[in-house]
Amino acid sequence: MKKIFIRATALFLVLSALVSVPASAAEKSFSWSTVRNGNLQPKFPPELSAVENYGGYYLDRSHGDDSDDKVLYLTFDAGYENGNIAKILDVMKEKGVTGAFFVLDHLIIKNPELIKRMKNEGHLVCNHTKNHKDLSFATKDEIKNDLEALEKICRDRVGFELDKYFRFPEGKYSLSALKHVRDLGYKTVFWSFAYYDWDNKNQPKKATAIKKILSNTHNGAVILLHPTSETNAAILGELISAWQKSGYRFGTLDELTK
Repeated sequence: MKKIFIRATALFLVLSALVSVPASAAEKSFSWSTVRNGNLQPKFPPELSAVENYGGYYLDRSHGDDSDDKVLYLTFDAGYENGNIAKILDVMKEKGVTGAFFVLDHLIIKNPELIKRMKNEGHLVCNHTKNHKDLSFATKDEIKNDLEALEKICRDRVGFELDKYFRFPEGKYSLSALKHVRDLGYKTVFWSFAYYDWDNKNQPKKATAIKKILSNTHNGAVILLHPTSETNAAILGELISAWQKSGYRFGTLDELTK
C-alpha cells in the first residue's frame, strides 16, 4: 500500500509539473532556412511551408519557374546606419526600384531622416521588433507590447505608421508566435534567398557575392539582404542591372500578399 501511495504521489507531481509548464515553452521553435535550388524555386519541407497557414509568406507561388512574368521582391533587415544604408537608397533611387526595410528602434531613433527618406522614396518601412528580441516563445501580450512599442517610436519620431509587415529576428519563430503576429494585423515575411552578408567584419568579396546571388535567383524570390553590408552597397547597382537584363521586375509586398 505504501508503494502504491508513493507511486501515485510521484505521478501526481509529474502531472502537476507538466500542467504548470506554459504551453509556449512546450512548443517547438523553428529557425527559417532555405535549401538553394539554383535558378529554380527552392523546395520547402512541410514543417516550414506550414507558415502559410498562419499568415506567413516567403515565395511568390503565383510566379513559378515557368511563368513569363518574372518578379523579385527586395527586402532588407536594417538595424542601424553605418553609411551603407544611405548608399543602398541612393542606388535604388537611381534605378527606380523599391523594396521593404524591416527596421529596429535604433535606426528610427538615431536616423529618423533616413526612415523618412525610405517612406518618401516609395519603400515599405516594416516591423522587425523593437530591439531584435527572439519572440518565438513570447506570449501574445509580449509580442503585442514589442510590436506596438516600435510602432509608437516610429509614430513619435517620424510621424507615420509602420507598414503592417513583420519579420522575426534571425528567422526564429513558432506557429503560435506566427498566429499572434497575424492576430495583431501583421503579415509575416520570411525569404527564399539569403546569403552570408550580415557580418561587417567578414564581408564576402564582391565577385563572389554577385555570382552567388545571380546563380540562385529564381522567379518569385523574396530576397533578404542586409543594407549595412559594404559588399551589398557596392554591388547592388550591378545586381539590379543584371536582374533587369534577365527580364525581372521588382514587386512589392502588397503584391506578394494580396
